[in-house]
Amino acid sequence: MRSRVVWFVAGSAAGLYASVKARRAAYRLSTPGLVDQAAALGLGWRAFSSELRDGMEARQRDIARGLSGAPDDHTDLLRLEAEHTQKDQT
Repeated sequence: MRSRVVWFVAGSAAGLYASVKARRAAYRLSTPGLVDQAAALGLGWRAFSSELRDGMEARQRDIARGLSGAPDDHTDLLRLEAEHTQKDQT
């Protein structure tokens, strides 16, 4: 008796899983599903290109700063910290 209940529950769970997967696949292949997928693809592409553009601009600023010979912020902080340490020691 117990094994019948186990097999009934397992079969019900497998049937429910298969029906959910089939419904999702049918939606993806329908017109609204294809429109949603295209919109998501466009949104992803815009986000990717925006991140790429921001990264390129940041890298260009870094290169321009390096070529100009101006010290970057990190170097200034190290210099100020060294000066502060020297003042404390005297």
